Amino acid sequence: MAYIEGEQRGQHSLFPTTLDELISEDHICRVIEAFVGRLDMAKLSFVRSEPAETGRPGYDPRDLLKLYLYGYLWQIRSSRRLETECQRNVEVMWLLGRLVPDYKSIAEFRRMHREAVAEAGAELVRFARPSAQSTTMVMASYSTALRSSMTRPQIPSAARRARPFGVSSSLKRIAP
Repeated sequence: MAYIEGEQRGQHSLFPTTLDELISEDHICRVIEAFVGRLDMAKLSFVRSEPAETGRPGYDPRDLLKLYLYGYLWQIRSSRRLETECQRNVEVMWLLGRLVPDYKSIAEFRRMHREAVAEAGAELVRFARPSAQSTTMVMASYSTALRSSMTRPQIPSAARRARPFGVSSSLKRIAP
């Protein structure tokens, strides 16, 4: 019996797959697209929210904000990793319309729009809150790594761990 084989790389298909067919209707990328589409970029003080009349055209801040929010949700912080995702990830290709900004443009966008991106993130939470009650939505948050410095005498005993965090003893001290 033979192995299951994929199609040949150069093989043409009768019905070519579009990026839109590869992204489901309830995918998080569609939420990001709808959210960024309803934002007033000038009100959020994004620089170059309107294209310049002269010079080389730049990337639309909406596209870079979509990329930044996607990276935030999937915990991709590096500008170089985001650039790589633009080249290989179908979700990001759909989200940006196959744009591939270089890492320097992504990093410059972050540097120039630090406050505006924070405000857009807060707006995303307000946007997602009503729908999160009826559907499930993946939200990411910054995590904090904490170091512990406990020596052997400081480790609580089994009897002390069994108590409910010392609440009863605290209540006894407060009660008259």
